[in-house]
Amino acid sequence: MAEKRFSLLAGIFKALNDGEMQLDNWWEVDEYGFGGFTGLTENWVLNKPVIAAVNGLAIGGGFEMAMGCDLLIAADHVEFGLPEMPLGIVPDAGALQRLPRRIPHNIAMEMFLLGRRMTATEAAHYGLVNKVVPKEQLMDAAREWAASIAWSAPLAMQSVKEVQREIECVPLEKAFHKMRTDPMPTYRKMLKSEDAKEGVAAFVEKRNPEFKGE
Repeated sequence: MAEKRFSLLAGIFKALNDGEMQLDNWWEVDEYGFGGFTGLTENWVLNKPVIAAVNGLAIGGGFEMAMGCDLLIAADHVEFGLPEMPLGIVPDAGALQRLPRRIPHNIAMEMFLLGRRMTATEAAHYGLVNKVVPKEQLMDAAREWAASIAWSAPLAMQSVKEVQREIECVPLEKAFHKMRTDPMPTYRKMLKSEDAKEGVAAFVEKRNPEFKGE
């Protein structure tokens, strides 16, 4: 069991069916390893942007995995939900921590306590989803965003994630102070990088920059 990574619900059902555990030790399934569920939900050192392209039902662990991404595009038929309460358990891969920070507290509690599903359109209304597109356009939309991000200077792109991770939930004045005083190695490296010089030079010379990640 130690080497397996399950969503909480899928892991419980599979292990019970396989006879690998009993009802009195279901929590032992919850061994996600480094980075949390799917290596993503608790990965505090991942500096590469992650885009979620959601197609179908994002229920339980699938919803939590999507919330662990930086950008979220959903097909227009998608529904999000957290069905753990009827099973006598709670979401343990990030929903309890992330959802109330991203949508109104009472709406998050409605999803937790009543288990109601949220449509993609409603999720976009609350800012939980960046963009809603027809199903047939989903992957093209995600690839378009990925291509736009990939064109950027790698160190600047990674610095955005590093800095945001460090200053999230920090009061504004302290956030400015942390940027000036905390180590933040990628951010410091970016400030002195050749790419930073190239970006400024390209702007002055009215040409496209050629970033090398250095």
